[in-house]
Amino acid sequence: MRIHTLPGDPGRQQKRKRVGRGEGSGHGKQSGKGNKGHKARSGGAKGGTFEGGQMPLTRRLPKFGFHNPTRVEYEVVNVASLEKVFETGAVIDLDALKAARLVRTEKPVKLLANGDISKAFTIKVHKASETAVEKIAAAGGKVEIIQRAKPEKPDKPA
Repeated sequence: MRIHTLPGDPGRQQKRKRVGRGEGSGHGKQSGKGNKGHKARSGGAKGGTFEGGQMPLTRRLPKFGFHNPTRVEYEVVNVASLEKVFETGAVIDLDALKAARLVRTEKPVKLLANGDISKAFTIKVHKASETAVEKIAAAGGKVEIIQRAKPEKPDKPA
């Protein structure tokens, strides 16, 4: 092993390739790009999915299904988890759910009826299943549905 064979030796300056600076530079004439052709041109790189003119895989595979652009994903909270965390008579809103770490994102919250409940709560959520509302009401509490803030659409230029 010799020092000139070590890549990136800290004792040796690695000079960058200065192309198009004449024959004497060692990278003159075609600047290391060969003689003509697509790859010798500016912007001549092919895309990452290019397969030499063959029909690309992304176009050969079948397309199926439907992806709803207006779908709303909800963060789910079960009745049983409210029973464990909160005391009787508590008013539970989004901030209280975040503080209790039952909700971790900014998504709207939906209350589901999984589990039993014996404490009376007032809970404010974006959505609730009918069974969950019935269970809360049977325990002496109530569910308030709050409106979710819709993102504003930018005004169209006149």
